[in-house]
Amino acid sequence: MGNSSRKEAQDEGEEKETKGDKGEEEKTAKKGEVEVMEDEELPFGVHKLLESGDRVLDLSYYKFRRLPRQVLNLEYLEKLYVCGNRLRNVPKGIMRLQALRTLGLDFNKLVDVPLPVCQLTNLTCLYLGSNRLISLPPEVRNLQNLRCLWVESNYFQRFPKQLYDLPNLRSLQIGDNRLRMLPSDLWRMESLRGLWLYGNRFQEFPRVLLKMEQLEILDMDRNRISEFPNLHHLSALRLFSYDHNPVKEPPRVREEVLIVGEGAEEVLQARGRRKEAKEQAEKDAEDAAVVAAAAASPVIHGILKKLRMNSALNLAAAKEKVTNESVASTTPTGDENGPQNNDRCAFFEEAGLGYDDGRLEYEREELISEGEGYEGDEGAEFEYERAEMDYEYEGYE
Repeated sequence: MGNSSRKEAQDEGEEKETKGDKGEEEKTAKKGEVEVMEDEELPFGVHKLLESGDRVLDLSYYKFRRLPRQVLNLEYLEKLYVCGNRLRNVPKGIMRLQALRTLGLDFNKLVDVPLPVCQLTNLTCLYLGSNRLISLPPEVRNLQNLRCLWVESNYFQRFPKQLYDLPNLRSLQIGDNRLRMLPSDLWRMESLRGLWLYGNRFQEFPRVLLKMEQLEILDMDRNRISEFPNLHHLSALRLFSYDHNPVKEPPRVREEVLIVGEGAEEVLQARGRRKEAKEQAEKDAEDAAVVAAAAASPVIHGILKKLRMNSALNLAAAKEKVTNESVASTTPTGDENGPQNNDRCAFFEEAGLGYDDGRLEYEREELISEGEGYEGDEGAEFEYERAEMDYEYEGYE
């Protein structure tokens, strides 16, 4: 995960280059010039980038010794990358770029963090890796919105406590430095979620990290730690890397934590087997529940079938009773307007069908009229109308 080999190669090249740069630095210091390219010709394609109007400007690996002055007028910029150049400072005019959210200055020759950078208060990501930094200035506290800071591959021997005052810092990359210990009050960085400490000089696991239960990523690769404590209580931890440490066995972590290091593969395989066994047991339990439900279903179906049969029989009996009553009511026994009609109406009321005796009588008369075939009989229409009138009279009674 580190780049210490690249850092060593860079240092060797820088030593050779220092002599050639020394005369130019002295000349610049005498004139009191800020490091802004004014009259020098810009590399091919840079003019087009500067005039594009894009909010993201990438001027990486153009071998700039000074930041082009045209950049300082692009106040709309949100992301600026000038990585892999030869910058030793940044002009004050960069403070005009208050819209900047991301600034990449890694792989340059910065000995100190430029103070104008500390005035870009809207920065959320600042990349200063692979420079020559040994500390951070107090002014870095101005970066209250900073969420991500990378200072890997520098020369920090002590942890910069100025970072305690950055309440929103979530990701700190400080690998490939010269740290031997961490401050005992590092737990104050409560917003920190990712911490990269690889390639330092830790001989023991820093105990203060056991108090930082909010950490999600912890990288301790390439240190000199021979034993790790139990990390099971770090409930938020998702990735722990301890590769290239002289450990005898992997650290104890929660089941959901991905570990990278010596012996981690065997642990992950065993974890995978346990997970498969658990899933198979759950599947078997579900299948058993389905079989049990299927075995019980005939009884349930039998009960439902019996209920349906009883309902059908009751309905058939009710229909038969209605039919019998209806036939009986149409048989002339005594007075046609007598109690028989009243009994039939009372039955319909009791059955919950509503009192609609007149309509049934009307349908019965119509059916009889159609069945007996009165075609051509002039008296049929009159008889039909008379029956309807009689029915309405009965219904009113």
